[in-house]
Amino acid sequence: MFTGIIEATGKIISIREEGSNKRFTVESSISSALNPDQSVSHDGVCLTVVAVHGNQHEVVAVDETLSRSNFGFKQEGNILNLERSVSMNARMDGHIVQGHVDDTAIVNRIEEKNGSWLFEFSYRKKEAALLVDKGSVSINGVSLTVIKPKRKKFSVAIIPFTYEHTNFSELKEGHTVNLEFDIIGKYVQRIMELRK
Repeated sequence: MFTGIIEATGKIISIREEGSNKRFTVESSISSALNPDQSVSHDGVCLTVVAVHGNQHEVVAVDETLSRSNFGFKQEGNILNLERSVSMNARMDGHIVQGHVDDTAIVNRIEEKNGSWLFEFSYRKKEAALLVDKGSVSINGVSLTVIKPKRKKFSVAIIPFTYEHTNFSELKEGHTVNLEFDIIGKYVQRIMELRK
């Protein structure tokens, strides 16, 4: 489990195909502190560390992950948001993030707001019920507050600290991001479906 508070960013050094899987080598300031079999959020995707070499670590993304997230489009040199799993005595500064990406969204618009940024995303309307105004959403693993959700669009405001310490500074219009909706909303939706 994660909180959506990004600990560091990492750079993809290499990508190697292994059957239908892809092995990613990532270089970061926290790589040397990781251990094999440890769960780490990479752009909101919970991946298991399979090897550590100095300031680099390796993870493997299976076909399901590649098709459901933006990892199918990742290239060498891309920057990833990284977060280690939360310890039980830690403060919950973000919200409950599982690292299980629900879908992807497209960056529609980026507007600089004199000290902050407004990002607008488009997504599939079938998931509209999972976004509420002032509710939580994880975008590339970052815990953010939803602004004015519509049937196919929603926005978030990005403060300078988040912009400078995550890969939001790398995003451009048309880029694909990973979405994880609030787990509470997903449980409520499932309960309502079963009661129909």
